[in-house]
Amino acid sequence: MQTISNQENENLIGIKRPLRNAVVRKPLRGLENASKNAVTKVPLKEKSQNVMLKESFKVKDSIKENARAREKENRTKITVKEKENIKIKNSFKEKDVKTRIAVKEKDGVVAKNVREEKSKLKVDKEKDTIKVKTFLKVKDQEIKVLEDVKAEEFLNIQEIKNALPAIIDTLSPIKIPDNVERIDEDDYENPQLVSCYINEIYIYLRYSETLFPIHYHFLDIQPEVTPKMRAILVDWIVQVHVRFHLLPETLFMTISIIDRFLQIDEVKRTFLQLVGVTALFIASKYEEMYAPDISDFVFITDNTYTKSDILNMEKLILKNLDFNLSKPLPIQFLRRASKAGSVEPEVHALAKYFLELSQLDYELVHYFPSTLAAASLFLSLKLTTKNPWSETLVFYSGYTEDDVLPVVKRLCKIIKDVELSNLQAIPAKYSNGKLLRVSTLPELKSSIVHDYAKLTLKKN
Repeated sequence: MQTISNQENENLIGIKRPLRNAVVRKPLRGLENASKNAVTKVPLKEKSQNVMLKESFKVKDSIKENARAREKENRTKITVKEKENIKIKNSFKEKDVKTRIAVKEKDGVVAKNVREEKSKLKVDKEKDTIKVKTFLKVKDQEIKVLEDVKAEEFLNIQEIKNALPAIIDTLSPIKIPDNVERIDEDDYENPQLVSCYINEIYIYLRYSETLFPIHYHFLDIQPEVTPKMRAILVDWIVQVHVRFHLLPETLFMTISIIDRFLQIDEVKRTFLQLVGVTALFIASKYEEMYAPDISDFVFITDNTYTKSDILNMEKLILKNLDFNLSKPLPIQFLRRASKAGSVEPEVHALAKYFLELSQLDYELVHYFPSTLAAASLFLSLKLTTKNPWSETLVFYSGYTEDDVLPVVKRLCKIIKDVELSNLQAIPAKYSNGKLLRVSTLPELKSSIVHDYAKLTLKKN
């Protein structure tokens, strides 16, 4: 019997087929291997195109991979941010809940406190109403009692006012004579006039002027400065004083500082104006409410001296004066004497004119300020009125007629000579209408002035 394999190997048509055996298949295998091992020749252009395609495919693959990696990273970041936002939202919700609870608790406490305070206020109001009612009852009883009391038991206000001058007199140790007018009797209501101890003040001023005397012919120690130079300096100081619109006290203090310094320290002629302008600078700061600036004083000297020059001279003057500027001024005594004499404004202005003229004269510098003030008022009264030097003026000024006559005679000589002098600052100042033009009065050329001036010439 033929096997199945033999049947398959049979050729039904009659065509001889090769059998499947190793000999027949060997050459076939050799041919296959030869085809595999054979080198196929490919053109260069095809090779480069293939390489380019491969590289492009690689780049595309890398870009895709990078994009996928970025997407993954972004997804992870978004998830992290979402988680954080959820946490923050939850924390805010918890805080809101806590704050709402706390606010509710506080509101409950505040409501309780408000209720308690309202209850307390009600109680306090009730207590206050009770107190007010009791107070009004007491006041009604007091008013009834006061209405029943007689008016004679109470002092009248007018009686108290009338009793005040007597009380002031008992407090003051100074006894005012009966023939002297009480010039401060109507001033007790004004506390600025200090009428209860004004007399003691002027006694102290009379004492303190003796502590700062100006010696007779004090310029003898100066090798270069003469009385004429001093008069020229004072005349220039008056011009500056008028230009700056300063107080009278400033002028008299300036002259006082100059004289006190010149009798202590030697000054060269070139520095005399510096002494004068510095003294005016010091006095302005002492007396004025709004003193001129130091640059104004530099300007007024036409820049002859600098700010540092004035400041250095200020130190030197104050050091030599021991920083004591409390010397009384003539204008203070003149005002007191004018009040004692109840003089007219014209008489007082004329006395001020004489007082400033006395500051020019070297021979009158050594007199006390109170003496110059009394003599100026005496001469003013003598020329303008017929009123004598009364007992009231003697008491309050402290000088009799004989005490002031030497100064009065010297003043008359100054008045007579001032017309021919080159120093016209003071007459020009008092020719102004604000000062009643007293320097142009015809009384200044009267026989009284000539007679007193002759007496001084005979004595010399």
